[in-house]
Amino acid sequence: MSVAHPSQVPVFKLYGETRHWPTPDLLHCESIPERSRLHDWHIRPHRHADLVHVLHVAGGQVELELEGTRQTLRGPLAIVVPAMTIHGFRFSQDIEGHVVTLAQPLAEQLGQRLGEWAGVLRHADCHRLAQPRKARRLATLVEQIDAEYRQPAPGRDRMLEALVQSLTIELSRLAMPHAPPGTAPGPRQRDRGHEHLASFQALIEAQYRHQPRIERFAEQLGMSSAHLNALCRRLADRSALQLLHERLLLEAKRQLTYTNMTVSQVADSLGFSEPAYFTRFFKRNTGLAPRDFRLRQHTGATT
Repeated sequence: MSVAHPSQVPVFKLYGETRHWPTPDLLHCESIPERSRLHDWHIRPHRHADLVHVLHVAGGQVELELEGTRQTLRGPLAIVVPAMTIHGFRFSQDIEGHVVTLAQPLAEQLGQRLGEWAGVLRHADCHRLAQPRKARRLATLVEQIDAEYRQPAPGRDRMLEALVQSLTIELSRLAMPHAPPGTAPGPRQRDRGHEHLASFQALIEAQYRHQPRIERFAEQLGMSSAHLNALCRRLADRSALQLLHERLLLEAKRQLTYTNMTVSQVADSLGFSEPAYFTRFFKRNTGLAPRDFRLRQHTGATT
């Protein structure tokens, strides 16, 4: 079978699917068998505009396609798949492990807090866990993330934040044999289009609550709004405005789920001039009014 060419590879919103991010969290965690058995153990080559995958393969076999290379590997191992990286998997039916997916805002936060240590999340790589001690440490971290993710508890967000930071540093340590002693791995080289997209996403993260016009974003990037839109459609399969709206929607879901703010307060905090406008925006993108979404989230958490 030939390796997929980038222009032929679809841009997905989740793990091998086109459905929207399923959670108000900035992190998603599930076992590899949960998702892969739905696809007959084969996730075809695809890429994500704004998601980072960390796969922990505890046992079993995976045929991995990563950025044009293909290899067959057995666990234990860790696989890092940055945004816009072409990747595909064919798992054995005895596969064991988890996939931790980070939304771009969380990846940006890790970069701000950890500096170069977060560079490992921008470099597509596969790390074999040959040393039992390292394998146990990584497995324990991933299991803790999975347990905390699935069972909400007081301090859950802070605990997940700490665990994901620890996971990132552990991955960086695995990558360090490939770098000069005493240094953290640096970011992967990317073409200017990807650099511009990353800069735009960083601007969205810093300014989305003010809802700047796309022309303002383009001006800050030193390009026309038409160029910015073309870039976003080529690399992210969405317009610049859609990327801004997706970040607003994600934050709205988080606030409706995890705070006691009224709908009007949420609308105001996200830069909407009127609650009615926010309600129309939210319902158009989710199919639910904000109050109905909040009720469904809270009902689901107690069942």
